[in-house]
Parts: sequence; structure tokens; C-alpha cells
Amino acid sequence: MKIDWSKNWNASKRPSKQRKYRYNAPLHVQHTFLAAHLSPELRKKYSLRSFTLRKGDKVKILRGQHKKKIGKINKILIKSQKIYIEGIENMKKDGSKTFIPLHPSNLMIIELDLADKKRKAKIEMKKTQEKK
Repeated sequence: MKIDWSKNWNASKRPSKQRKYRYNAPLHVQHTFLAAHLSPELRKKYSLRSFTLRKGDKVKILRGQHKKKIGKINKILIKSQKIYIEGIENMKKDGSKTFIPLHPSNLMIIELDLADKKRKAKIEMKKTQEKK
């Protein structure tokens, strides 16, 4: 059997190999899979197309039964690549509510949480890289 994950892996047409790469990737690499498109206003402002999601970001849902709803990110599960948003809940039979897991590709970032200095710096760094 070949190695589980390789950082030198290029690409494959086979979906099974693509899934294996994503599943067996280390967490710091899987975190990069949790990116979503920026809204047109943010895209102009930061000169970026997409950015990684973080708790506190305001997002708009683009697909599914909760389409066009807006909420803040409540929780992110890196391993299962799911995002939980405040206000997007499912009512269970016993009356309790559970958050609905969403895939990041179905979301669009409306407002970035820039409380973290490192995140601000990362945006500025990417901005300068795009101009080159």
C-alpha cells in the first residue's frame, strides 16, 4: 500500500484518490480546505477571491433550504469539514434544537472578523502577493 498522504502529490483524475488526499491530510492542510468566496464588496476591497473561514465571520448561505440566510459562524469542525452557523438550526421531535452542518463551498463571506492581528496581516500579505 502506498503512503497515506504526500505533500508532493499533484493531482489525479480518480475521485477516490482525491478523497483519500483530503481525508488523510494533516489538520494544518485540512484547514485550508475550509475556505469560502468573499462577497463582491469584500472582493474589491481586499483584491481576493476567497479566504479561510473562522469563528465570528458573518456568512451568507448560497445553497440548500436555508439559502439567502445570513448568520455568524458558531463552530467549525476541521476533520469533517463542516461549519455551524448561529440561527441555522433544526428542530428535533423532543423539542431540542441542533445546528445544521454546512459545507464551506455553499457559503459566502459577508463580513470578516478582523479582531486578530495575525489574520489582518495575512490579508495584507495576500493582497500584496495578488498585485505582483
